[in-house]
Amino acid sequence: MTKADLVSKISEKLGIEKGDVQATIETFMDEVKTSLESGDNVYLRGFGSFIIKTRAEKTGRNISKNTTIKIPAHNIPAFKPAKVFVEGVKTNVDVK
Repeated sequence: MTKADLVSKISEKLGIEKGDVQATIETFMDEVKTSLESGDNVYLRGFGSFIIKTRAEKTGRNISKNTTIKIPAHNIPAFKPAKVFVEGVKTNVDVK
């Protein structure tokens, strides 16, 4: 499902103009990004959490030059689904 599909479905279900729904979704995503960039996690009860994970420093390989490089510690955004969300997917989606 794409963002456009999501906008269409919400617009149909709620009877709201697609432009208004798209603006709402864009604003939601901007707020989540802004919150994570400022170091705050976002918790949506029953859906999941957008959190910041820290990756430790590690040694990598530059294959083309056959040298080792140090990859510094860094933060990455991650999504952790709620237990209710995970159970719903487990029970309703067939294994491929």
